Amino acid sequence: MPIIIADIMSTRVVTVEMDDRLTVAKEIFDQASFHHLLVVDEYQLEGVLSERDLLRAISPNLGSSAETARDLETLQKRVHQVMTRNPLTVAPYINLDTATRILLDNDIGCLPVLEDGKLVGIVTWKDLLRAYCEYRAQNQSEC
Repeated sequence: MPIIIADIMSTRVVTVEMDDRLTVAKEIFDQASFHHLLVVDEYQLEGVLSERDLLRAISPNLGSSAETARDLETLQKRVHQVMTRNPLTVAPYINLDTATRILLDNDIGCLPVLEDGKLVGIVTWKDLLRAYCEYRAQNQSEC
């Protein structure tokens, strides 16, 4: 029986609003162990903000002795200015192979999971790799 996304996705998603400032996203990433935030507007998925997107958008001098007021201003940008719009998504019943192919073919790190247009989860490349290793372990071959 093939593994489907519903079996491995994270259902506890963290979202930010499009008009939130990057300071909000930075605080979340600084406290969390994940690297993607889903961007919503009135509960509709609008984009994805990765930690990498955030780091590209803010000054590398933040928190250093070289930090200036101009560096701090980079944190005042809005999420919608930096996010990836119209992200690729999958349904919870999509199989592991299909989701993996989408990630690899598009060089992305996560897929929001939508069911009937409603955000129900997120699956990342780490989730896919973990599922692969668990499958291999169950079939008694090393990962």
